Formats: sequence, structure tokens, C-alpha cells
Amino acid sequence: MSVRYLGRRVYLATVVVLACAMLTGITGRRALQLSATLNVPLRTLERWRHWWMVDFVKTPFWRSVCARFMPPVALATMPAGLLSRFTANDLASRLTQSLRFLAPLSTLTEAA
Repeated sequence: MSVRYLGRRVYLATVVVLACAMLTGITGRRALQLSATLNVPLRTLERWRHWWMVDFVKTPFWRSVCARFMPPVALATMPAGLLSRFTANDLASRLTQSLRFLAPLSTLTEAA
């Protein structure tokens, strides 16, 4: 239930977050295009998306911080819904803010 894969450098954290955010509400054909563009298997994208929508929302981290967001972040839109809650002017800066926010998930303390 951790995001230790963000720290393994197999995939950049930005790719994981943005790819999953882009999967929200797209067609199967567009998902295949995203898979091809990023050179990430569709099955991996689906696994990441499942993690955001099912496993992430069960983490002690999310349960302890989700009340900070009012109105609540719609879980069906994760991680795009979370990304939209950060206030920087551009996407790159919002992504940086969100990755800093998520950083505790990549620690050994959270995984234990």
C-alpha cells in the first residue's frame, strides 16, 4: 500500500501521477495511445490507476490528510482530483506541490 515504486526510478513519479490523471474518463483507444506514447504497458497503467483509486485511499497517510481538502477530493477522479487542489499557476508547479505532499508515502515508515 505504499508508493515505493515512485522511488525505484523505474518510472518517474511525474509519469505515474500524470499518466494516471490522464486516464480519468478516457476511451480505451486513448488509453492505448497513452501507453504507446509513454512506452508503459497498458496493464501497468491500469495497475497504477487501481492503486490510486483503491489502495491509496486506504493508506493511513490518506486517511489522516484527506479532511484537509474541502470539499472532499472525489475518489473517482484520483489523482487528477488531488492534483487540481494545489494552487500553483501552472501544471508543472502543481505537480511538484503534489509530489511533495505525497512524499511521506515513499518512506519506510509508511510502508511498515
